[in-house]
Amino acid sequence: MKGFLKMTALTALTAAAVSCGNNAGSQQDKDFKYLIDEFADLKIMRYQIPGWDDLTLQQKEYVYHLGEAAKYGRDILWDQHCKANLPIRHAIENILENYQGDRDSKDFQDFTVYAKRVFFSNGIHHHYAEDKFFPDCPREYFASLMSAVGIDEAEASGLLEIIYNPDIYPQRKSNSSDGDIVALSAVNFYENVTRDEVEKYYHELQDPNDPEPVSYGLNTKVVKGSDGVVREEAWKIGGIYSAALEKIVAELEKAAAVAENDLQKQYIATLVEYYRTGDLRLWDKYNIEWVQDTLGTVDFVNGFVEDYTDPLGRKGSWEGLVNIKDHEASERTEILSENAQWFEDNSPVDPRFKKETVKGITAKVINATTLSGDCYPSTPIGINLPNADWIRKEHGSKSVTIANITHAYDFAAQESPKSTLNEFAWDEAEIAAAKKYLSLTDEIHTDLHECLGHGSGQILPGVSPNALKEYSSTLEETRADLFGLYYIADPKLVELGILPDMEAYKAQYANYIRNGMMVQFSRVELGRKNTEAHMQNRKLIAEWCYEQGKTDNVIEKKVRDGKTYFVVNDYEALRGLFGKLLAEIQRIKSEGDYKAGKALVETYAVNIDPALHKEVKERYDALGLKPYGGFVNPEIVPVTKGGKVVDYRVEYPDDYLGQMLEYGRKYATL
Repeated sequence: MKGFLKMTALTALTAAAVSCGNNAGSQQDKDFKYLIDEFADLKIMRYQIPGWDDLTLQQKEYVYHLGEAAKYGRDILWDQHCKANLPIRHAIENILENYQGDRDSKDFQDFTVYAKRVFFSNGIHHHYAEDKFFPDCPREYFASLMSAVGIDEAEASGLLEIIYNPDIYPQRKSNSSDGDIVALSAVNFYENVTRDEVEKYYHELQDPNDPEPVSYGLNTKVVKGSDGVVREEAWKIGGIYSAALEKIVAELEKAAAVAENDLQKQYIATLVEYYRTGDLRLWDKYNIEWVQDTLGTVDFVNGFVEDYTDPLGRKGSWEGLVNIKDHEASERTEILSENAQWFEDNSPVDPRFKKETVKGITAKVINATTLSGDCYPSTPIGINLPNADWIRKEHGSKSVTIANITHAYDFAAQESPKSTLNEFAWDEAEIAAAKKYLSLTDEIHTDLHECLGHGSGQILPGVSPNALKEYSSTLEETRADLFGLYYIADPKLVELGILPDMEAYKAQYANYIRNGMMVQFSRVELGRKNTEAHMQNRKLIAEWCYEQGKTDNVIEKKVRDGKTYFVVNDYEALRGLFGKLLAEIQRIKSEGDYKAGKALVETYAVNIDPALHKEVKERYDALGLKPYGGFVNPEIVPVTKGGKVVDYRVEYPDDYLGQMLEYGRKYATL
């Protein structure tokens, strides 16, 4: 599971200083520019790699090859998002590389913005809202660009029809309650099959009595052939995505040769064998081995992991993330993981749904070195893996908070002159509390969400891990967020030295309600529903608590000068509501109560009040801020002497399009 950046009310927070190696520079180096590009609803940033020069040459080489393995998986995600994405990207790359006409015209500038958006979303659908977006330049002009760079007229016509026709691939993932969400989704996970056929296929595969259930469907495409038979086609070497996986495996094998320890070599070998065979039992074996590696400084994620993009919540989107441990900052997360049993025992959840013994939860703060696939350019700030409930229960999990990404957001925000805090907070007291505590409490909430929230609770015997179907991602993120919200107000955190005092949590509560009830809607086009899992979870929590607390005025809707505000009046009562909802969400997951989960999501998470939505958009747009952000990667460059690599240096490119085009040239596999 991933934790994506919360839309904090602050656009300028003082981030904690992070020591960096000489090559990386200083987080507080005023000469380093974090924000490098803005367009549409997006901002592009850079991140630094603290501690790079503290690594040994062997560790740097290990990071380098793991990073190359990550980048070679890029094309997989593009194709997974929609089968038209790669041909469209290749046409865009051709134009950007070879067009010799007027590049200063408005039409070409509009085309360039469209290209940037496509690169950011890894395809033609909005990375968050799931809807297809369109170029502002006329279709005829786009056609002339294709003609100018030698693209065949028939090919160009077919691509342009996909790009401009709103009825073709309208949504990457459909959340419609009307119609077949498999047929209505553009994702390239299914071919010529209906939702009923897919669910019947997997129902017949799944053994409800298996204590170690296989994550069926995680690494396959489901198709129905001309013979009418439904079958799977595996993403493996010799199968779908073979060319990309061969490159990934070659780099993983180079990485294994310079790994930090034997366990790393072992689980890389297991991962390679999984890519060769497609055997999901090997994927489970790899995850168990990977969880056990708690001593290394270098770590990575590489594979078909998160199922957010699949309308049925089965298919893993490809992602790559390479990172190094921030040993000093990890002290906080290690305290949490050491006390995991206390948090499990004292949660407001029915005892039947709690783990009797919490096993193997490890947590750390990391600094990313390479992002790819489903982590790039849009990037999570926290991750808890593996996703299989039985592995988390029996073998534990790893939770990470990605410090250099959150710090980059904070420092980039300082380069912006305006703040959402002043616009949406009710009074100066709220603003002062946010400035004092919110940066810290955001980090702690992420720690609790990833480290303990996702790892808490248990599914009852016989309940399918996929029982909640299309609502599983939203409800799981809701559960983890509620766990963090409930415990961030617990005196235990002050006792452990994680929170400075019992006033700090109030800044997090006030911000969460502001965001969930209002601010995040700036990301959604007017007239659209709220469809992304993390945004749905925040809206569900905030609106449910607002409605449940109306009698006691726990959260009050106020209007001043024609502007709406949501103000927390009773923080203790709000914590009680968080605990009550956490207990219900855990029950729903533990019992696999699809009907109750659906009711909560559809009632509280999806529909946005049109008048409030319009107001939020107008107020946010007036600030001139971009609601979404993403990153370019640093470049890790081998330094050679006498034909031998003697070091690896870090470079920080500031050309977003340049990196996208370079990746297209160097890492294209499909």
